[in-house]
Amino acid sequence: MTNADLFTTGRVGALELPNRLVMAPMTRNRAAADGTPTDLMAAYYTQRASAGLIIAEAATPNQVGLTYPNIPAIHTDSHIAGWRRVTDSVRAAGGRMVLQLQHGGRVGHPDNSGLTPVAPSPIALPDTVHTPTGHQEAVTPRELTVDEIRDTVAYFATAARNAVAAGFDGVEIHSANGYLLHQFLSDNTNQRGDGYGGSIANRIRFTLEVVDAVIAAIGAERVGVRIAPGVNVNGIAESDTDELYPALVAALAQRQPAYLHVVFADPDSALFQQIRSLWPTTLIANPNLGWGVPLPADGGAAAARGLLAAGADLVSLGRSFLANPDLVQRLRTGAPLNTVRDAHLMYVGGEEGYTDYPVLADSTAPAGHVALAEGIALTGNTRPAEHSVRTDDIAHSAVGAKPMLSAGAA
Repeated sequence: MTNADLFTTGRVGALELPNRLVMAPMTRNRAAADGTPTDLMAAYYTQRASAGLIIAEAATPNQVGLTYPNIPAIHTDSHIAGWRRVTDSVRAAGGRMVLQLQHGGRVGHPDNSGLTPVAPSPIALPDTVHTPTGHQEAVTPRELTVDEIRDTVAYFATAARNAVAAGFDGVEIHSANGYLLHQFLSDNTNQRGDGYGGSIANRIRFTLEVVDAVIAAIGAERVGVRIAPGVNVNGIAESDTDELYPALVAALAQRQPAYLHVVFADPDSALFQQIRSLWPTTLIANPNLGWGVPLPADGGAAAARGLLAAGADLVSLGRSFLANPDLVQRLRTGAPLNTVRDAHLMYVGGEEGYTDYPVLADSTAPAGHVALAEGIALTGNTRPAEHSVRTDDIAHSAVGAKPMLSAGAA
């Protein structure tokens, strides 16, 4: 394979993509306190509209699913209107965009959501959780009742309809990286004795019910699913990865959503090849470029080509798009890449480390000052006033290290 293969056209559902580079969803903590997307977020995504597909950062389908402060949501009219500002701007710039739907489950805190987190079983996250007043020990979540599970499924379906109303081309259901759906999948976080726990068939049931409801709401051609086989973030410890995921993927394949997104895909593993053989539609693979280490000089282009050669249809990159708004152009022309700045800048709000990375057209000026669609302009007053994060805390914390993975680590 050559680098040019990254720039051939691709497809997701009914969407034709101009290239095979997908911007992975990355938690960036730039929403308003109530979860409403901001104009700054519209600027950020519009800068990256040349990606074949943008998967927007995780948005919660209800209040109890909130993870950290300043995370976007998609369950009120304000959320829909805020996201519409984002999608209108991205579409005017020629981009395509889907929204990741994420319920945090036990990864949350009452100081963030105002509610006790919920989970498949009352097993606390073995870590601290970032809150507006700093890091606090995770609380023991409340076990979801069967009726509440059904209600949560309905919240996902409503969130999907809201996403379409907000102008997204579809949604990605987040069943990965230690959040609620993944908590149901993993036997160390799911110790239920009913039809949602125990056997693999029972543990995959919740994810399948969410997928079924979302497909019924907006159509299979608008739905993707994200999985993370063997990824032990947020306290996940699967004992049966090699049996769990073929069963899940085979069941998902019967529903034929538009795509499957595999986190930290290893092109040489038997499990990845088994997933590829089972999957009937578009397969997006996210390479493992290391955790807590600098990106390779090529931003992951060689790893992306390796995944395409191994059968992936599209490849998602996270940090490379974060630091390079014009990543597609840089890789296409062989131009050098910007390096990712200090990790804490990913999460503290404001333009710095978000919309001010330089672009090739004007490498001496902050990228945040490019012209944007829909009249959105950047000013010096874009840092959310309510975001009181201490950078010395966040740089050494779970939210300072893990959301990069939880939202697209590569």
